[in-house]
Parts: sequence; structure tokens; C-alpha cells
Amino acid sequence: MLLSLACYTVLAAVAAAQTLSPSVQHAKRTNLPASWSRVRRHAPDTVLPLRFGLTQPNVDMHMLERLLNDVAHPDSPSYGQHWSPARVANHFAPSYETVHTVMSWITKNGFTKDRVRVSKSKGWVMVNATVAETESLLGTEYHVFVHDTTGREHIACDSYNLPAHIVPHVEIVTPTVDFNAILSKRSSTHISIGEPGTGTVSPIHTGTVSSIRAGLEDCDTQITPECLRALYEFKYTPVAAQKNLYGIVEYTPQAYVPADLDMFATNFSSSLIGARPKLASIDGGVVQTTSQNFSFNGESNLDLQYGMNLVTHKQEVTLYQVGDLEMGASFNNLLDALDGTFCDFEGGDDPLNDGIYPDTAPGGYQGHDCGTVKPANVISTSYGYNEADLSPAYTARQCAEYAKLGMMGVTVLYSSGDKGVAGNLGLCLNPDGSQTVDGKIFNPSFPSTCPFVTAISATQVINGSKVTDPESACQKVIFSGGGFSNYFAIPDYQKGAVEKYLTYNRPPYSNTTYNSTGTSRAYPDISANGANYVVASDGAFGLVFGTSASAPVVGAMLTMINDARLAAGKKTIGFINPVIYSPAFEGAFHDITSGTNPGCGTEGFMTAEGYDPVTGLGTPNFSKLLKLWLLLP
Repeated sequence: MLLSLACYTVLAAVAAAQTLSPSVQHAKRTNLPASWSRVRRHAPDTVLPLRFGLTQPNVDMHMLERLLNDVAHPDSPSYGQHWSPARVANHFAPSYETVHTVMSWITKNGFTKDRVRVSKSKGWVMVNATVAETESLLGTEYHVFVHDTTGREHIACDSYNLPAHIVPHVEIVTPTVDFNAILSKRSSTHISIGEPGTGTVSPIHTGTVSSIRAGLEDCDTQITPECLRALYEFKYTPVAAQKNLYGIVEYTPQAYVPADLDMFATNFSSSLIGARPKLASIDGGVVQTTSQNFSFNGESNLDLQYGMNLVTHKQEVTLYQVGDLEMGASFNNLLDALDGTFCDFEGGDDPLNDGIYPDTAPGGYQGHDCGTVKPANVISTSYGYNEADLSPAYTARQCAEYAKLGMMGVTVLYSSGDKGVAGNLGLCLNPDGSQTVDGKIFNPSFPSTCPFVTAISATQVINGSKVTDPESACQKVIFSGGGFSNYFAIPDYQKGAVEKYLTYNRPPYSNTTYNSTGTSRAYPDISANGANYVVASDGAFGLVFGTSASAPVVGAMLTMINDARLAAGKKTIGFINPVIYSPAFEGAFHDITSGTNPGCGTEGFMTAEGYDPVTGLGTPNFSKLLKLWLLLP
């Protein structure tokens, strides 16, 4: 095929730039994460799966927000007119110039063309390169790091460089500076998001319950589905279930126990006895039965027992079970399956951060699920990282994908964390960026800080109060994650609410304690009860606490709002944040005005009238939300 004159002009300009372009630093890590030590230079002949995440057009955060507002803002004439997956893929595909520029640079540095590959979506360029080749190409040194207590090994560099003419075309290079949840492709101590003790958000079990007290009189000490329905005026029977999808995400080895689902159903919803979620296995995801205790079963049991009960037996719930038992998985493995444009030909994922499939180990999943799963209308996830665990480039790329899902009409919910203004494991930041339990700087969570997801925090019924009394922010066992991002700018939909909070409730901390600029994304967005949940686990009822509980409850309510809209011939609600922050929805939430979210040696933030970074806009009033959303086109 003949190239156009314009293409020749571009290629000539690229060639000229390559001969003149100086090398510049593209990324640098300022500190080692807690408990890691550098032990040695990495062997020069070891092969690394080197990947270049190419710059996608239109993924500037302001541009993404404008595109989302066009279909998600209640005042937009295009509200609800969501994009097709094909339109999304075409709109965000990297340009010919970007692909050619990066490919040419790599091949001019000694790599033959048969070694360099481009993903089907044009989003990634990959080459298997030795450590020596990678160090020469990126102007860096690779070292092996060892975790002080577990002995796990991790491969990384402290910084790396790219030619100046390449920088505009590359968002991220892996493996490089990141230290994240999945630390290597394989080791005997390999972990993933779902592995107990990994530091992700997980519910807390406080003991068994000798007797379940029926009715609404004891909702301050035992939360049941009946309590939740009363708290949030949540009464609805689905009528368009065949058109609707509600997805709950779990990461192997987390797994529900069928007998526990039936035990819960026997007590609270007899029509669900024998009912199971529809399994959507992603990258070998399996409901494992080899490890059974609350650490392995508590999260899934909690999410599914309440999610399934609240949408009733008439609405099927889809379980996205992600990752095989050998490799495990991360959020990017889920996103690969939901949107094929997020993959490359072998996964498009960071081998130090995500599960890499096909998993060639014995018993490993031999495929790779890329665009194989239809996204549900509402997706609830009760897992999360500390924002500081991940690089800004990694989080930005993932956050852009949540924006794309929103443009396709998907509502994405994440729990906000259970350690108040501290991060998972109670870690806080130090001035050098490291995380320790005695740090003094607030430690935000991710993906909650992504402006294109809806972050959910936890409330509680105050001891001695009735379900008709105001709740408070959760003040026992857990404290709601909330605060201000260190990575993401404040979205337009939130500016007025945050400005009001900081004007009338300015926190009494210095600007070195948290991001006090007023120009960063605040979280959570809304909240729901997260205390004293009665959950069946391992054949017994116990009390469970966590924002892990709050997220699937909100997801169930939003799913039923979708049901009503679909029954009325309307579209799904999709990305909800521009709507819920709008003046028309101001009275649709129960305002929470008592409680704080302590951490990092402080009381954290205070709740307040209107929005606050502890409980967001408040807890849902389902009946009001339903009426208001039915008024939208």
C-alpha cells in the first residue's frame, strides 16, 4: 500500500528527531517500599518481558471527563447515549505515528523486527530483552530486591530514561520502577490481590453470633438484609431482570462456600436456597474448595449473600472470579476480560504487578481472557491498593479504562478502605514517600481516588439507636477510608462540594499532612452501612465489618434502579458521579454529620453537613433516587 505524502512527511520528521533527541528521565522511584532491601544487580543474561504502553489519544483526564459528561451529566442532551465498545476502541487507539516511532526506535537500537510485536489494539509494543539489552536501551540498572520477612524477590530499577522524541508516545514501561501486589511471575511465595494478608481491603470478623435477632429492634448490634431495607427505604421487586446484569468481583483464592449461601438463605431469603451466582471465570478463576476459613471465604460469602438477597431471586448475580490458583490476578486482569482493547497479544499487563497469562506452570490456566466477558451494568469490587503502592503512570492508565467503561454505560464501584486516612495495613506516608505504620502523612487508596469510579465508605447504626435515627461514620472495628488523592485532579462534578467542605470545615492539619490544595480528587462519593453484618461463614454466623460490605449493598440498589429504567425503555445509569453531585439529587441521600476517620496519629477528617471526605454525600435513600433517575431521559 502506498504511503501518503503526509505519512512521508511525518516519518521524515520522526527520523530527523531520532538523530537529535537527547535522553530524558521518564520515571523515578524516590524510595523503597517498607520491608524491601536491595541485594544484588540482576543477572545480565536474564530475559525480561519488556513492554511499552503507548500513549492513547484523548486520555487526558480533562478530555475523558468531557467525554464522560456528554453521556453521564444530567444536563447533557446526550445523557444515557452510551458508546459502543467498537466506538470506544476506535476513538482511543494509538496513532500510526506513535506505533511507528516507538517501533523504529527499538529496532534502531539493535533489536531485529521479528523480536518486536504490537498488540492487536495497538496499545502496547513488546520485546523480550535481556537485562543487559534493557539497561542499555533505558539507560538504567536492574537490581533484585528481597522482602525482609517473606524472602520474596522483586526485580526493578530506580529510574529509567527515554529519548525526548519517544516520551510523548509512551505512557509507561514495564518492568521498571513499580513495587506492587503481584511481585513476580512465579515463586513459592507468590501472592495476588485475593491472597489473605496481601494488604488489600478485606472484611473483619469479630466472632460468632449465638442467636440471630429478627426484626428491626437490634440493628445497632446486628445488621441483616431487613435492617438495610429499612435504613435506605429499599423495597423493590425486579421486573426487567433478563435485560439487567449485576456483577460482583472476587479474586482467587477468595471463594464463596455453597453451604454458607444456603445457610444464609434459610434464615433470610428462602427463595434463594440452592441459588448460585452465574460464574464468569476469568483467567482460570475457580471457586476453590481446598482452603476454607474466613480468610479465604469471608469476602465472597459476604458480598454474595447480601448482593443476591437484596436484588432477590428474580435477578441473577454474575460472579467475576478472577485468576487461577497458581498465578492469581489483579484489577488489570479483570479489565482485560471486560474490554479486549485493554490487552496486548499476551496480556498487556505488568509482570511485576499483574497475573501474566497463559500461565505455563503445571495446573496453570493456559489461555488468556481478553474481551471475553460482557461487562455487567453495575460492577462492585471490595478490594483496593494504597495509591502509593502504584506509580502515577500505572494508575492513570487503569483509571482511563474505568472512564471507558463508564462511557459504555457501566457503573464501577470500589470500597474506600477500612483504616481511615491511613492506607491498608495501617500504613501512612513519610516525607520521602515510603510507607510505615508510624508515618504522619495521610495515605489515600486506589482505585477509589480515580475520578471515574464511585467510591463507597462505611457507616454504622449508633449503639442504642433505631433504624430511623441518623447513622454515623463507622467508629468501631473499622474507620472509613477517605481523603484527597495525591495523583488525580479534582473532577468538575466535585468542585463545588469540596470547596464548600474546605471553606466551612477546614481540617486542622498542615499542608504536609494531606493534599490540602483543594484541587485533588476527594473520596469517597457515597456510603452505606458497614458494621455488624450477620454473615454465614464456615457453617456459623458471625459479625463482619468493612467497606467491603458497603460496596455490594450500594451495587444492589443501583442494579434495581437500572431495572426500573430498563423496564421503562430507558438506558442504564452508567457513570453516576455527575448525577449524584448535581443539585437535582441533593436531597436523595441521608446526610451523615457525626464521626471521623482516624489514622496516622490524627482524628482524620470530620463529617459535616453536605459532602465530607469520610462518608461522601451520605447514604442512599432508594425511593428518592429511584424517582429522580426515572425522571432522567
